[in-house]
Amino acid sequence: MHILITNDDGYSATGIKVLAQELARVADISVVAPDRNKSGASNSLTLTRPLRVERSQEGSYYVDGTPTDCVHLALSGLLDASPDMVVSGINAGPNLGDDVLYSGTVAAAMEGRYLGLPAIAVSLAGRPATHFQTAAVITRRVVERLVQSPLPDDTLLNINVPDVPFDEIVAVRATRLGFRHKAEPMLKQADPYGRPVYWVGPPGEAQDAGEGTDFHALEQTVASVTPMQIDLTRHHGIQPLQNWLQAL
Repeated sequence: MHILITNDDGYSATGIKVLAQELARVADISVVAPDRNKSGASNSLTLTRPLRVERSQEGSYYVDGTPTDCVHLALSGLLDASPDMVVSGINAGPNLGDDVLYSGTVAAAMEGRYLGLPAIAVSLAGRPATHFQTAAVITRRVVERLVQSPLPDDTLLNINVPDVPFDEIVAVRATRLGFRHKAEPMLKQADPYGRPVYWVGPPGEAQDAGEGTDFHALEQTVASVTPMQIDLTRHHGIQPLQNWLQAL
């Protein structure tokens, strides 16, 4: 098995190094990741300039682009051998609920799934994150299970792991995405020349965090695995919308 590993924290981040070391136990690996932190890049592609790819002493490729750029390049000709799976992470911090709309970690996995491969995004829910090995071991076990028993082709997995030693993990459970309150207000400051600058406010607290959600799982020291799909169509809303459009 050949696994493509990427992230949004950059190729030198602790999480991707620990993940690569653990997955190397069960597969050949290739690392293609951004050259710097690209958190919040979502599914963006770089279309207005060429991308540059360099290689580290350890053999990792690093790209001056987004996480999605990295996966797209890796799966469209950069690598000599085509991967069988994409694993994105380990992100330093959680990707819960509506975080997945902005997360470069999840977007990289989504690009892999969009291009036809099984895909996993994995995040460690600590600020600062510490127990990367816990998330790496759980990810390896999920990978091994996927090889034994593949999931439907339209599925990608979003894993969030409590930031505790492995023997303190209570369980690994399937969850649904929860939902946050709206983000906190932006922060306005001034640069040294007196010109205004703005910081995006921190994410809101959990609003829908009941039993069965990814938020609730982490509160119970449970590793959360949420099945996701790329198709954003609200299928049960098509006919009601058609009825609504009749008035036009």
